[in-house]
Amino acid sequence: MSFFHKFLLILFVTYLPLIPVVAEESADTARSVSPAVRQYIGFDLRPAYLVPTNALFRGENLKGKRMTEAFSAHLKYGFQYNPHTRQGSLYPHANQGIGLSYNTFFNKREIGNPVAIYVFQSSRIGSLSPVLSLDYEWNFGASFGWKKHKVDFNSPGSIIGSKVNAYINLGFFLNWKFNPLWGLTAGIDLTHFSNGNTRYPNSGVNTIGARIGLTHCLTQLPATSAPPTQTPVYEKRAGYMSYDLILYGGLKCKGMIHEGNPFLLPGSFGVAGFNFSPMYNPSRSFRTGISLDGQYDQSANLREHVAEVDEQNGIKFYRPPFKEQINIGLSVRGELVMPIFSINIGIGYNLYQKSKDTQGFYQIAALKASLTRSVFLHVGYQLFRFHLPNHLMVGAGYRFNAR
Repeated sequence: MSFFHKFLLILFVTYLPLIPVVAEESADTARSVSPAVRQYIGFDLRPAYLVPTNALFRGENLKGKRMTEAFSAHLKYGFQYNPHTRQGSLYPHANQGIGLSYNTFFNKREIGNPVAIYVFQSSRIGSLSPVLSLDYEWNFGASFGWKKHKVDFNSPGSIIGSKVNAYINLGFFLNWKFNPLWGLTAGIDLTHFSNGNTRYPNSGVNTIGARIGLTHCLTQLPATSAPPTQTPVYEKRAGYMSYDLILYGGLKCKGMIHEGNPFLLPGSFGVAGFNFSPMYNPSRSFRTGISLDGQYDQSANLREHVAEVDEQNGIKFYRPPFKEQINIGLSVRGELVMPIFSINIGIGYNLYQKSKDTQGFYQIAALKASLTRSVFLHVGYQLFRFHLPNHLMVGAGYRFNAR
């Protein structure tokens, strides 16, 4: 199991205790109201179209048939803050929790039927009526049980080089509260599975599909709750600056073309870096700013330091100077802020670099999970030039002037 996969497991174990902790903190601010959180269970069915991004999906498989179908079933536990609490007042429609899914592509022999465990968060985009709303939900986690394909697999349909892969999902749906305790959801979603370039092959698996689900509220506000006019109103101060400092590391695989021949370099290469991001907070739900991004990439500029090419042992290199494997860039960032989790998106350009491998634009998508008001975990992924998979960013951060 790679460093990335171990970190995902640590993230889940760390996240579990947050539920009773935040509930206890919320209860301190609203002792007259019980419970501090509303708990939910949900069940989703998600039939999907399998995007034919690989030869295996286009028919180069044991059955000799084009693969177009995928399906998943999801069981979820979530909670929503009581609107009488501070977090519930600030984020009245946010739900978050943990989910478990069974996924099939109707080809267990060559792909497997992976099981995913993930954290999720959903909230309202807009209200259409008192009982009907348009909502969104994201899922992020790890999937287990893939059929691992070797790099020298004799079929052009090799897709997955690891048994454990990241699971990412984004959905938009209508949420109909047909009963105070029951809700029905229906909509569309996008799903992506990959190992984050930590193993080859890594062509990824993508699906586009529909979703229908049922939710049931396990707890509700008592009838004796204080009227809304007596409920404390909490405000989160806006119009201020905060500063995020993030340290991260990761591993990546590397392939290259030398004298017209493709080579897969043996082993993995280390990546380490930092982000320092001054962020303006115009509202409680959004931050924006710039980030100074520095990085060391052990795989950078190897093509300029080839020592030997051997048919049996592959290609060997001299170690490039340190200054040729570092780069410094500036990126523009935007961040959606919700209870516990934040989603950060950025587009940047490397201003200092000594390698063609790091010339140009890079893109970042990251999930931050708060441990305290100032300390958070960080899991991100970097693309290069808008289409090339680069590496994972797994680490932790500290927020100065957090409010």
